[in-house]
Amino acid sequence: MSWLKLIRWKNLLIIFFTQLLVWWCVILPDSNKLSITGSLLLLNTQNFFFLSLSTVLIAAAGYVINDYFDIKIDVINKPEKVVLERAITLKTAILFHTILNVIGLLLAAIVAVKARHYEWLLLQFCCTVLLWFYSTRFKRRFVVGNFVVALLTSFTIVVLIIYEPAMHYYFTQPVFGETSLKYLALNPVWLLGIYTFFAFILTWMREVVKDMEDYKGDAEEGCITMPIKWGLLRTAKFTQLLGIFSIIVLGISEIALLATGNILLQVYILIALIAPLTIWVKNLNTKATKEHYHKASNQLKLIMVLGICSLVVHYITEWLR
Repeated sequence: MSWLKLIRWKNLLIIFFTQLLVWWCVILPDSNKLSITGSLLLLNTQNFFFLSLSTVLIAAAGYVINDYFDIKIDVINKPEKVVLERAITLKTAILFHTILNVIGLLLAAIVAVKARHYEWLLLQFCCTVLLWFYSTRFKRRFVVGNFVVALLTSFTIVVLIIYEPAMHYYFTQPVFGETSLKYLALNPVWLLGIYTFFAFILTWMREVVKDMEDYKGDAEEGCITMPIKWGLLRTAKFTQLLGIFSIIVLGISEIALLATGNILLQVYILIALIAPLTIWVKNLNTKATKEHYHKASNQLKLIMVLGICSLVVHYITEWLR
């Protein structure tokens, strides 16, 4: 059980199911449509699971190394969740971190070699490096730490676009030069770009809220997070602005979907994403307690999961056409 806590198994499941739904609901259907163009599917079942497992293992290694360097802060902020030095030694944790990274890179290398694009492996390598520097340096810096985590989360989707050559076909299409929202809504790369954006922006918001929750422990360890430098009130307003921006983008997506006649997905986005996100933004600044920010963080995670589930709605509506 201690090992599962260390690697944040629930978060790893979210990462896996995010990639699974992107692959199953968007990449597979559209890559099959492109078979007439000669674009071959690289991410078959085996290659997809290699690539997804690679992502999960590298993320798990990131959680391990983060806890390794944050042990003093965690003892203050969340002592009940600390497992290092209690159930798992620091030496074992470092060894485990290294093994996870090595296996993750090897799995990604297998897929890259099959595609004869060895440079793709740089994405996973950069992720391992960023996770290390995030834990050792970036996390304690103003804005940088939150931005890096949000960027790494968005790579969960980006890696699938890069590793699937069939998706590259859409980069050559004139739809990117069109003004019609209908063309944009029908383009799978544009669609995945929207999901990448929300993975980035909502993760950024959640990381800021988590810093607000961990304000006390971070301050005692000399971190310069946004709440410490700006204060809780100003930080909350900044996070609310990010939320409003997200809602605006969702509204634009609704207009694009209107052009395609995808009413079911429109209704889902309105009820499951726009409405709860609007309520979340409104309520964020109502209290300034650790419990309130913890609840707000969990609410954002739920909204992120609901966003991922919209891929299923998209798949169903496309299948019914």
